Amino acid sequence: MSRPNFLVIVADDLGFSDIGAFGGEVRTPNLDRLAYEGLRLADFHAASACSPTRAMLMTGTDHHIAGIGSMAEVLPPAVAGQPGYEGYLNQRVVTVPELLRDAGYATLMAGKWHLGDRAAARPRARGFERSFALLPGAANHYGFEPALSMERRPGLLRSTMGMYCEDDALLTELPDGFYSSDYFTDKLLSYLDESQVDERPFFAYLPFSAPHWPLQAPQEIIARYRGRYDKGPEVLRQERLAALKRLGLVPVGADAHPVVANEAEWDALTREQRQRSARAMEVYAAMVERMDWNIGRVIEHLRENGQLENTVVVFLSDNGAEGALLEAYPQFGPNLEEVIAEYYDNRLDNIGNANSYVWYGPRWAQASTAPSRLRKAFTSQGGIRVPAILRYGGLARQHQISHAFGTVMDIVPTLLELAGIHHPGRVYKGRAINPVRGRSWLGYLQQARESVHDVDSVTGWELFGRKGLRKDKWKLVYLPAPTGPLAAL
Repeated sequence: MSRPNFLVIVADDLGFSDIGAFGGEVRTPNLDRLAYEGLRLADFHAASACSPTRAMLMTGTDHHIAGIGSMAEVLPPAVAGQPGYEGYLNQRVVTVPELLRDAGYATLMAGKWHLGDRAAARPRARGFERSFALLPGAANHYGFEPALSMERRPGLLRSTMGMYCEDDALLTELPDGFYSSDYFTDKLLSYLDESQVDERPFFAYLPFSAPHWPLQAPQEIIARYRGRYDKGPEVLRQERLAALKRLGLVPVGADAHPVVANEAEWDALTREQRQRSARAMEVYAAMVERMDWNIGRVIEHLRENGQLENTVVVFLSDNGAEGALLEAYPQFGPNLEEVIAEYYDNRLDNIGNANSYVWYGPRWAQASTAPSRLRKAFTSQGGIRVPAILRYGGLARQHQISHAFGTVMDIVPTLLELAGIHHPGRVYKGRAINPVRGRSWLGYLQQARESVHDVDSVTGWELFGRKGLRKDKWKLVYLPAPTGPLAAL
C-alpha cells in the first residue's frame, strides 16, 4: 500500500461531551461516523489552552521547549524573551510538516495558527507549502471589525483583530460572505485539489477557530436549537453525564465534580438573563454543528476521490471547554463592556450575528467537562482531557473506545512512524533541536501493545502557574488560589 495521507482536524475550545459520539445533543453526524468507524480516545490530553497545545501538536514535544511556555497574549514579564517563552515556535524544534515535506508529502493548512505572526514563524516558514492562516488566537468569525480606533480598543479586541495570511502574503481584506469554518474548509479543499496534480501523499491540517468566542453562527442553524437549553446548564450537565456513562466513556459510578463558578446559579437569574444565556448556548451548538458539516465536506471529498481509506484522520479539541467570564479579566479591559455595548448589537434576536459579541461562561462549560473538574486554562482534567478520534482502516483497533492514556505530543511520532519517517533527533539541517517527547501509538493500534505509555512514565503540565503530574492512574494537581491549592484526581 502507498504511504498514508494524513488529515488532522482541531476544534477550538470544544468541550469533552459536545459531539454526539461523546454524549452530546448537538447534531454532529460526520464526526459521529468517524468516531464509530474509528477509535474514540477517552483518556486523551492536550495542554490547558490553545497555542501551547498547537505547539505540541506541531512538534511532538513540550510547549515550554517549543517556545510557547506561556500564551504570548499573557506572557509574564519575568519570563518574556527567555528560552521557551519566545511566544512563537522557536528554532529549537522541527515541525511535522517540515519533516513530511522533506519526505515528499504535500503539506497543506487552512485555519487558526496561533504560533507566531512574524514571517519566520508563520505556516509557510514552518513547513506548509500552501496555507491560509488566522495568525492570532481568535477573531470575529464573519470578519466584522467595529469602526474603532486602536487607542479606544480594549485589550481583548486588540488581540483578536483578524490578521490573516495566505502563503507568504498578509491579507488586507476578506471575501464577501466570509465565515471562518466555511472559508477554511473551502481553502483546504482547493489545496487538496491542487495537490492531486502530482499525486503525492498529503498532510492536511484543518484547525478551526470554532467554537471559540465570539459565539457566532448562521441564524438558520441557531434556530434548530431554540429552546433546547432553556432549563439551564445543570440540567444539561446531568444529561451529558448520563450519556457518557451509557456510551462507556466514563465509569458508571462516576460523580460529577462540583461546579466552580463566579456567576449566579440559573434559578437566581432574571428571565431576561436566562434567555440571553440560553441563546449563547444555542449559538455555541450551532457553531459546532456547522463545523461538523464542514468536516463532512472534506471527508466526502476524500471518499469521492478514493482517498479516504488510505487517509489517517485525527480529530481533537485543543483544550477543555472555555468558560471564562471575559469581563472579569483585567487584561481584556479596561473598557470592554462599554465598548461592546456601544459598537456591537447584543439584543437577544441579534446574538450570533457578525456584529454581536458574546461568550457563554463557566456553568455551560462545566456542563461539557463533567465529570472532570473545571475547564480550559486549568490543569485539572476538565482543562486538559479532550475528545479525540482516530480513524484509519489499516489498523486493528477500530470501532471501539480506547481508555489508554495519551497526549497531543503522541501525534507527531505516530504520524511519522505510519509514514515510515524517522525523526532526526537532536539535529535538523545543521541546527540543534529537541527530540520528541511523545510516544507513537502504532504498536498499540496494531494490538502489539496493551498501552501507549509505560506504567512508570510521567507526564507533566504547567500553564499560568497551574500544574499537574500524572503517572499511570495517579495524578497530582496544584492550582493556586482562588481555586486551590489542592492535590486531587
